[in-house]
Amino acid sequence: MNILITGGTGFIGSALCSRLLESKHNIFVLSRHPEVIKEPITGVSSLEQLKSDIVFDVVINLAGEPIADKRWSTRQKQRILSSRIETTQKLIAYLKTLKQKPELFISGSAIGYYGISKTNDIVDETAQGDTSFASQLCQQWEAAALHAQALGIRTCLLRTGIVLGKGGGALKKMLPPFKIGLGGKIGQGTQWMPWIHIDDLVGIILYCIDNNNVSGAINGASPNPVTNQIFTKTFGKVLKRPAILPMPALVIKLLMGQMGGELLLAGKKVLPVKIMDAGYKFKYDKLEQALLDIV
Repeated sequence: MNILITGGTGFIGSALCSRLLESKHNIFVLSRHPEVIKEPITGVSSLEQLKSDIVFDVVINLAGEPIADKRWSTRQKQRILSSRIETTQKLIAYLKTLKQKPELFISGSAIGYYGISKTNDIVDETAQGDTSFASQLCQQWEAAALHAQALGIRTCLLRTGIVLGKGGGALKKMLPPFKIGLGGKIGQGTQWMPWIHIDDLVGIILYCIDNNNVSGAINGASPNPVTNQIFTKTFGKVLKRPAILPMPALVIKLLMGQMGGELLLAGKKVLPVKIMDAGYKFKYDKLEQALLDIV
């Protein structure tokens, strides 16, 4: 197949490209730095560079300013928002110009869609968002992506959890303190952490490509979410290090402000109901098994 990807050089995008290349697909990556993209992948810096005779079977939209790299100033929040919305709008505008539309449009989102209210209830794809920044971001991002449906394109909205994998994602930041025994729960530790091994996240994307009955919002998270306290305890066990130094909620709020409050101190029990009902089988459904594979 011919597959167009935005965000193809990121943590998730790189893993996805590797798997797609194994199946001999033709991959085109839209990137601000196409010079770093190596053959057989074709890198372009703008959609206008794509030849008009290329027919794409699938378009995958993963681009966006990292959400947890910097404190959320007003300017940073705007960068996070515009990097997602504008890229998605440009893709939709491009899709409108195509005589032959792709069969499938997969667009990124996140479990932050479900907001920050404290609950231990199971959250599936039918749950609503709230007025928090992360939720509003995801709601606007998804609304922009859903314009593909009006063009007759099957559309999947991938609400990604905390992605665990080698060399990037959440573990890259967590490893250094945990390795020297300075890890521990964040706040009360009762907030849920819906996680997913990167192999399964890529697996879900491939499953969406291969199964025409899958569409709409899809939770990209393991069927066994854990609380922050269980996560840190398990991580310490896998590393054979103590994980007993808590990070108080007050310190998180002082250091990280709103970002810390929404991303680290809040979390819901999100389950991947739709993709499991569609028949996807997880390779890593237990946290310890996933962490042992990675570290």
